[in-house]
Amino acid sequence: MRSGVTCSATTGVGERFVHEAAGGDGVARHRPAPPTRFLRIHQDRGHTVLDLRGEIDILAEVEVVPHLDAATSVPECRVVIDLTRVEFLDASGLRLLYRARQRVLEQHGSLHLVCADALTLRVLRITGLARLLPPRPTLDAVLERP
Repeated sequence: MRSGVTCSATTGVGERFVHEAAGGDGVARHRPAPPTRFLRIHQDRGHTVLDLRGEIDILAEVEVVPHLDAATSVPECRVVIDLTRVEFLDASGLRLLYRARQRVLEQHGSLHLVCADALTLRVLRITGLARLLPPRPTLDAVLERP
C-alpha cells in the first residue's frame, strides 16, 4: 500500500523529478527530464545518466551544455554519459566530454562513459580521451562495477 508521500524537485534547467515513497520499502520513481533532440536524462542506481543521441556536433553542444552543467554541478555527483545512440561525434562532442570530466573532478564526483561503436571508440582513443574516461560497452557494465 502506497503512503501517498510525494516529493518533487527541479534542477533549474527544466528537469523535474518526482519521488514516491511506499512505506518502508524505499520504492522511488522519477519522471525523466523533458527530452531534447540530443539528450535524455534519467536516474539509474544512484547515477545521473546523460543519454546522448544522434549527431553530437556544435548544434547539439548548445542544447546539451545547460543540462550537462546542471548534472555536474552537484558535489560528489555520479554521472554516466551514454554514447550508445550517438551516430556522429565531432570536436564539439569531444569538448562536451572534456567539459563533463573537468566539472565532475571539481565536484569530487565520478564520471563514466558508455560506448561500443567502433568509429566513436577510435576517435576517443586517437584523442586520448579513452585513457581519461575508459569506455564500457553497456550501462550495466558501468553500474555493476565495484
